[in-house]
Amino acid sequence: MKVYKFGGASVNSVERIQNLARILQEEKKEKIMVIISAMGKTTNALEKVADAFFAGKRQESLNLFEAIKQQHLQVARHLLVTHYLACENRLRDFFTEVEWLLHDKPVRDYDYYYDQVVCSGELFSTSIISAYLNECGIDNQWLDVRDIFRTDNDFRDAAIDWEVTREHIIRLVLPAFEKKDILLTQGFIGATAENESTTLGREGSDYSAAVFAHLLNAESQTIWKDVVSVMNADPKQFPDAVPLPELNYNEVIEMAYYGAQVIHPKTIKPLQNKGIPLYVKCFLDPSLPGTVIHNRPLPPLPPVIVLKENQVMLEMSSRDFSFVGEQHVGQLYHLFEQLHIKPNLTQNGAISFLCVMDDRKEKTEKLALAAAAFLDVQVVKGLSLLTIRHYKEDIIQKLTQGKIILLRQQTRDTVQFLIGE
Repeated sequence: MKVYKFGGASVNSVERIQNLARILQEEKKEKIMVIISAMGKTTNALEKVADAFFAGKRQESLNLFEAIKQQHLQVARHLLVTHYLACENRLRDFFTEVEWLLHDKPVRDYDYYYDQVVCSGELFSTSIISAYLNECGIDNQWLDVRDIFRTDNDFRDAAIDWEVTREHIIRLVLPAFEKKDILLTQGFIGATAENESTTLGREGSDYSAAVFAHLLNAESQTIWKDVVSVMNADPKQFPDAVPLPELNYNEVIEMAYYGAQVIHPKTIKPLQNKGIPLYVKCFLDPSLPGTVIHNRPLPPLPPVIVLKENQVMLEMSSRDFSFVGEQHVGQLYHLFEQLHIKPNLTQNGAISFLCVMDDRKEKTEKLALAAAAFLDVQVVKGLSLLTIRHYKEDIIQKLTQGKIILLRQQTRDTVQFLIGE
């Protein structure tokens, strides 16, 4: 049994959905769990819907959502004939779920509403693609992953309840595989015990696929992307990026930790725990070798570059010139845990503590306000965090020349620079 995950770029047009069908047609009598993301930029569009709703702009949110609805219905009309009506009925049920919410007034935290709205993108895409595959003669069963993945209620970054999810897979997924060779479901989302939708963190579809691979004891997991392989840098930021034909679990989890967007940070552990190889393949040309990720030693790698933009630095210092020691740092890490914040870089000085993190406005403000109860806090926005693994002096010079370097941290394998505007 294999697990295939198709990202948003691989299903962002009629032509690419047709290409997905061709890839699956090549698999003869294989048991395949197919995980699919929202189409193209749908997640970004749904985020704008959630933003408008939470800001009290009801009509604007409904108008934005109407455009998303029509886009998906248009794709369905282009792809489907005999299966169109059934697909439209399923889509309209999901549309109604969101519209009911948008007609209310927000009374809970933003993250809750974000998940209820944004999760619909995966439900829309998989409904259309499942219907299209069946119309092409690729027999499959659509599943709602919210019936399978039980999570906690940490909205926007929910944690899987592995035991309950394992029970659901035994009860719902394994019997379905006895009837169908291909099962198709959503990445990125799950549900709480109260049946409230949750998301697993941005780009969480990779992780969804890894959870299925782990619990189904898959022989492999393949992530289909619009790149030839894993690269040593994001080619959109660094046009001279080069392919990496192989990596191991350790290297990939380090890359993910520092913010590389190719593989979701939580994806590797479920695979490593069972020695399941991970393939990254190009859906535009499946004949390309791509990248294989395994548990063996690696030959020397080129510098691996990760640039995280939209960073914020909180510089916190004691008010009476006393040391910022274990007590203060302990309080800060308690706040990180309480607010579900994962710092991208920290540095402890004698009377100060620096924290660099993604600038998610609400969380940034909550952390600054809470820390101000016992430390002086300064907030600096508009920063970038540059990480180079397997660095060499020439690449450091090239990437930092003319930049305002606010902070540098370095180990034997990795160097990081906090860059100002």
